[in-house]
Amino acid sequence: MNETSVLNLSKVKSNYFFLPILLLMVIGGCLYVSDAYSAESYISIQKDASVYLNLRLSKFPRLMYNFTQLGDALIILSLLTIIILYSPRIWESLISASIISAVLCSPFKWFFQIPRPAAVWEKDSFVIIGKTYVGNNSLPSGHSITIFTVLTVLLLALMPKNTTRKIIWITLMIGTGILLSLSRVGVGAHHLLDVVIGSIIGNIAGISGILVNQNIKVWSWIDKKKYHPVLIILFTVCTIVVIIKIRQDNLPVFYFSLLSLLITIYIILINYVKK
Repeated sequence: MNETSVLNLSKVKSNYFFLPILLLMVIGGCLYVSDAYSAESYISIQKDASVYLNLRLSKFPRLMYNFTQLGDALIILSLLTIIILYSPRIWESLISASIISAVLCSPFKWFFQIPRPAAVWEKDSFVIIGKTYVGNNSLPSGHSITIFTVLTVLLLALMPKNTTRKIIWITLMIGTGILLSLSRVGVGAHHLLDVVIGSIIGNIAGISGILVNQNIKVWSWIDKKKYHPVLIILFTVCTIVVIIKIRQDNLPVFYFSLLSLLITIYIILINYVKK
């Protein structure tokens, strides 16, 4: 896995930004043509589609509530800690990409100031699953940014050579990203375009993280055994936080993240002791 990921990540170039930037420009153009640059009109032009998806997806409340947790960086990255044992280079890119996505998210939310669905829609017109969000920070969806940041790195790092397998892999990863991101509409936390724009920004963040790692080897220490105690401490802290989340919301997705953390800590500890 490590050799494949190293080779694939080295092939990522700046022209990978072309498609996501083009998509953002197209969305921006459509909003301009629809005179939807104000918060009110932005919400209005997509309300029917957002409500439709919310009512359909909310028919699976438990599933949606589990899926939406994967937009939490702690949960999705904890779920992937086991990868650090087999491909540290993927994790180096994940760390850089996650930092970039966090830096991009808050300024955009502050700039656009779009109200959440619960702040503007009638309460009986849609379904809310879990926490009710009523702030003016709907655009973009932070969970969607996180999901597509992580999936973009995995998509590019683990890309198969075979054309057929490559098509299947791309379809699987993008389909998974869309499903997980749409869970934010399903739980009533975001408008549809919040999720679409957030997903594209996440794609840009993922590519950026890979490109940064090609030139700056700031995280190259994570595969060196002498620094394994740092990883053990970090993953132990994450384990405690996940356990707290389990006590608050007893969701299956948390157990998968917890299991991955425990296995990773155990293997790293064994290898370090052997040294």
